[in-house]
Amino acid sequence: MKILMVTSEIVPFAKTGGLADAVSALAITLEKQGHDVRVVMPRYYKIDRSKLSAIEEPLAVAAGQVETWVKVYSSTLPNSKVPVYFIDHEGAFGRDGIYGTKAEPDFHDNPYRSALLCHGAFQICRMLGWYPDIMHAHDWFCSLVPVLLKHVCRNGYFAHTASILTIHNLGYQGWYPKDSYPALGIGWDLYYGAGFERDGSINLLQAGISSADMITTVSPTYANEIQSVEGGFGLDGLLRVRSNVVRGVLNGCDLDVWNPKTDKLLPANFDYKNIANKALCKKALQKRMGLSENKDVPVIGIITRLADQKGIAEIFAPNYGSIYAMCKNMNIQFAVLGSGEKWCEDEINTLQSNLPNLRAYIGYDEGLSHLIEAGSDFFLMPSRYEPCGLNQMYSMLYGTLPIARRTGGLADTIEQYNESTGDGTGFLFDNLTPGAIYDTVGWAVHAYYNKKAHIEKMQKRGMQKNFSWEQSAKNYVLVYSDALWRGCGINTADWK
Repeated sequence: MKILMVTSEIVPFAKTGGLADAVSALAITLEKQGHDVRVVMPRYYKIDRSKLSAIEEPLAVAAGQVETWVKVYSSTLPNSKVPVYFIDHEGAFGRDGIYGTKAEPDFHDNPYRSALLCHGAFQICRMLGWYPDIMHAHDWFCSLVPVLLKHVCRNGYFAHTASILTIHNLGYQGWYPKDSYPALGIGWDLYYGAGFERDGSINLLQAGISSADMITTVSPTYANEIQSVEGGFGLDGLLRVRSNVVRGVLNGCDLDVWNPKTDKLLPANFDYKNIANKALCKKALQKRMGLSENKDVPVIGIITRLADQKGIAEIFAPNYGSIYAMCKNMNIQFAVLGSGEKWCEDEINTLQSNLPNLRAYIGYDEGLSHLIEAGSDFFLMPSRYEPCGLNQMYSMLYGTLPIARRTGGLADTIEQYNESTGDGTGFLFDNLTPGAIYDTVGWAVHAYYNKKAHIEKMQKRGMQKNFSWEQSAKNYVLVYSDALWRGCGINTADWK
């Protein structure tokens, strides 16, 4: 198949979260499986033009109320032949931040910026004379792609192109005032006709969901959760109406980066056949974090955005969260890496000044993240909701047992510990409360001290899990085939 990925971020060029990792890994894996995959994204200020190849002809893009002229640059994804085309427009993309900054968390002109990318993706195809079978749009910022394909462009060269919209996180939808609508570069008939209208405003993701030939999200459980009132963020009704085209495809891991046997960021490598060197990583982690170097005390790692979605209040909130009581009442250590809400950063700093068995690094450090995954005994993820999650997969691959809330991708990837047999790969709980976190951590710690054979059995079981992108990519191809049939009446089984 010919597949065009339209995305606001992709590693190594721009990243705010797991979306960037997922799009890159999926594109590279599909290309390795024989598909012709290309990517379109903005050229942000931090992406150095001098390291890109310029395409000489400027491009006219119908975003806004008049045509906008943009420049196009190209590069390739590392270790692949996947071309990446960058839409360069200084006014729209020549700024710090992808969706916003600390000063302006949500850029007021995001509808125009989104339209420039989405219209531009079609124009790049025309410029190249390359017309995809699939246009795969990622999240709200690219939701205009399925709208344009269904209502504007599905004729001529795009008559046999189908659209996929992947929802990486339904909590982000692209809500903007109605007077932003002209920035989208489409007629007012589509304000209602394509499903943009929401409480007198525009909702970009809602229109994308209404228009896409197929809708995917990043785990099977999350695909069900977003169709519920509790997990639907107001779009559950629409998603239930379209449930016949909703699929959950679990993300994979980049095993070239996350592999304890080959990880160059670790002081010692190990695998499930020889797990002894994990103890050296634990010692190095304790030293790095300023924890007492004691091999017999369990270390619990936390790597997270300090945001409400991640259950941070139930861990860290003053006079509410469970971490102070856990540190006081249990013989354990915590190694925390993260940044985000200022109240939480401040509280973590206060806690570590009073608790010798809690140490934290506020910010992000790639090497430290690998060391926490490798050197911890457990990894805590009490997410309010988690579309897929990657850290629980990294943890299991590194012999670190996740302690997590049973939601989204966490429910799909972690097997509950069986106290009788020692089977399982982690410890799950259901209700997001400080008490549930405290009790489940206590359960894991009790197993650590009293059922060593079970812990080792679970570690080895987790380290042998297959979280590669190969199966995920094959599942996406099945969705692509379904989209072509539903959107264009094309049966890929007839292809030669």
